[in-house]
Amino acid sequence: MAAKYLAECQKLDSRERVMATPGNSDLSRRERQIMDVIWRRGRATVADVRREMSDAPSYSAVRTLLGLLELKGHLRHEADGPRYVYLPTADREKAQRTALRHMVRTFFDGSAERAMAALLDLSDSKLSPEEIQRLTRLLEQARSQGR
Repeated sequence: MAAKYLAECQKLDSRERVMATPGNSDLSRRERQIMDVIWRRGRATVADVRREMSDAPSYSAVRTLLGLLELKGHLRHEADGPRYVYLPTADREKAQRTALRHMVRTFFDGSAERAMAALLDLSDSKLSPEEIQRLTRLLEQARSQGR
């Protein structure tokens, strides 16, 4: 199935590939592991990714996942002799903001207040006094900026 999908997507230009990919902002567990390796290293080959993943899938599975991540617009590649070196298209912070924005829109009807309340309601999230002070400062800063 993945090979057929890749073949079909390779016929599209890069903008169409990202648009044609269902849920391109959503990453599977393995895709997130791969992106973590590439963000940490800055660039990586298939072998580099496999070496740094715990319980790594086969070489061809990692290669396929890298191709899917490229089609989704998360990665690009450069040829380095006979191998490809993959690089992120956006830094980790930008990707986190995009994913969070998507999550807030999807699960909290676009309400940052509802998302923050849900985070604070999690039983396993114990905030330290320093974290509470930082959140208070961030809220005051947002208020002063009219957000």
